[in-house]
Amino acid sequence: MKKSKITALFILLFFSAIIAAGAFYIYQQLQPVSVTDTSDTDTTSENYRLKVPSGSTVYSVSKDLKKNGIIKSDKVFYYAARLLKKEIKAGIYKVNTKMSPLEILNLLESGKQEFITVNIPEGQTLRQIAAQLERLEVTEKDAFINTCYDKNLLAEYKIPGESFEGYLFPDTYNFVPETAAVTVLRTMVNNFFTKISGISELADLSPEDLFYKVRLASVIEKEYRLEEEAPLIASVFTNRLKINQGLYSCATVVYILTDILGRPHPDSVTIADTRIDSPYNTYLYAGLPPGAISNPGLTALNAAAKPAKTKYRYFRLIDEEKGKHVFSVDFEDHIEAGKTIYRTKK
Repeated sequence: MKKSKITALFILLFFSAIIAAGAFYIYQQLQPVSVTDTSDTDTTSENYRLKVPSGSTVYSVSKDLKKNGIIKSDKVFYYAARLLKKEIKAGIYKVNTKMSPLEILNLLESGKQEFITVNIPEGQTLRQIAAQLERLEVTEKDAFINTCYDKNLLAEYKIPGESFEGYLFPDTYNFVPETAAVTVLRTMVNNFFTKISGISELADLSPEDLFYKVRLASVIEKEYRLEEEAPLIASVFTNRLKINQGLYSCATVVYILTDILGRPHPDSVTIADTRIDSPYNTYLYAGLPPGAISNPGLTALNAAAKPAKTKYRYFRLIDEEKGKHVFSVDFEDHIEAGKTIYRTKK
């Protein structure tokens, strides 16, 4: 009897040890990789972008995480999800080796995807925006450019130009990684129309008249430095357009060089550059360029909608540091202003 009790006690202790060892093993596997296993730097990664396509199973996700060193055990991850009845949602998530498997499961169940913040400054061109979107892994550059030239989309938004240049409103956006180019485009263009609805002079214009103002604003955007001078620069261009005088904007030449010819941004515009035969060259052709040369913000759009009432037809930069211009009615005064600046610098 005594011997049987000892045997039973031994068996109990044996199985208790097995259970304890198993529990300790599971506990270890449920710890973050970077906390308990930092020696294997080849198989662990600090951050990982986890893609969970629609219809994915916990099993396939667990294999992906294990393969990329984010969790210790795919089996423990899988059974923990089954035991806790976790339902994962499709999306793209940012996970890392500091997260425990349970934290990852909670994230996948919440559906809180990774967002990429994109800051589009005023005056960027379509191609500059496309390059930034690709660099941040939001969408592919070529796909975005091609979408911007989609004739069906242009017709849908009633835009008479060849592309959405000028209608990609500069703002701060949050996108998930690998967003479809058309989704990115619609977000920016819809934002443009929302923003101009607050400018009464633009809100009710026909598509053709709005396109005219957008093209004008795109040139103003590249020329003004001080916000209070934007309406004055708008008045210069408006006065010139009324008498069919060339705008003589270096910004249009830079657009030809960089966005049409694909050259690097020049340090300065040369005389040879101003002789490039292009309808965008406002040194050779009077009137506005056939399309926008940038994507203007509200300051430039407001200036184009409400130019100051002046007789100015010329302006010249007099303070490079502050971005201040001097404005003139007559060409002679414009030349004299240039001489004054030269003498001051001397």
